[in-house]
Amino acid sequence: MIYLDNAATSFPKPPAVYEGMLRFAREVGANPGRSGHRLSVDAGRIIYETRESLASLFNVRDPLRVLFSNNATGALNQALLGFLNPGDRVVTSGMEHNSVMRPLRALEAEGVRVVVVPSSSGGVFDPDDLRRALSEKTAMVVVNHGSNVNGCLQLVRDLGIIVRETGALFLVDAAQTAGCVDIDMERDYIDLLAFTGHKALYGPQGTGGLIVGEHSPLERMRPLMYGGTGSRSEFETQPEFAPDRFESGTPNTIGIAGLGEGVRFVQGTGIAAIRRHEDDLANALVDGLSSIDGVRLFAGPPGRRLSTVSFTSNAVSPGGLGLRLDEEFDILCRVGLHCSPAAHVSLGSFPDGTVRFSAGYFISHDDIAAAIDAVRVIVRKGSGA
Repeated sequence: MIYLDNAATSFPKPPAVYEGMLRFAREVGANPGRSGHRLSVDAGRIIYETRESLASLFNVRDPLRVLFSNNATGALNQALLGFLNPGDRVVTSGMEHNSVMRPLRALEAEGVRVVVVPSSSGGVFDPDDLRRALSEKTAMVVVNHGSNVNGCLQLVRDLGIIVRETGALFLVDAAQTAGCVDIDMERDYIDLLAFTGHKALYGPQGTGGLIVGEHSPLERMRPLMYGGTGSRSEFETQPEFAPDRFESGTPNTIGIAGLGEGVRFVQGTGIAAIRRHEDDLANALVDGLSSIDGVRLFAGPPGRRLSTVSFTSNAVSPGGLGLRLDEEFDILCRVGLHCSPAAHVSLGSFPDGTVRFSAGYFISHDDIAAAIDAVRVIVRKGSGA
């Protein structure tokens, strides 16, 4: 089997991720912060060490500004609904996932003005277009760092510099890039970073979070959920301090234990080495797929793309092509709109969508070559050649 659906969730995980979760289940198992016994303390330590690893990975001095959630969608909702108010203006790009567009459209119905700046037909968000779209009333800019459709990477530092000059908050959706692209919140002028744990950070599903940078007014962000935190139990009001203010209820400690191991795998391997391998895979995908007659390719510019590439065929529908890859060649990928209709409109692949190959660190060049050969065979048969 060749698994080319890493943009949906990475698989397999590093062995340490499975072992860390099993160790927690068998040897710890307690509820962090709810009791004073040693197993509860051990569970709390696992969570704090994962916060520390994430803060180090993204260059944030205070680990307590790492707020855990179930996924990037939860983190994006926390940032958008936690900060924006009726009358605010928010600017975004034409390459956003529904994890951004759906909460934005909900806020729009409540009086938040949403400005979508068109991206190029290749998915690039031009910093000059952003500059022209900003105004004194802009409260936030939210940008997808790396597209889950064509893998196009945005120049977040260039965008961040422009946003910081206006005083607006800069929210970056790093669902596809956290773990495989170098991200430095200070260097890149990022105020709010939403990440998921189960993709390039190699943690399990059900993990993710929002990192609130030093320049962000954390005290202004409203929690989306209220309840027990294990702290200040004498009060019926929500704690004022982070992360407790934003993390009500028992956390996904076993998942966070796995995420911690995934982050340490990324740190031990090195972002540069991961990026280099995935860039090579992306180039091989682009070169191979573009050589097939009747295939239309959707990929970011050279040097600015993830190992995620989409394509369509004149001979076979995306759904039909994906089914035959699975059933005849044991190759698993994703077809359709990938929860990103806005991006497909920008790229010109709406409403039919695309076939998406998304490689990861554990994919080899032989895997890529086999996948390209399979597409070639299916397209040739479909065209009757």
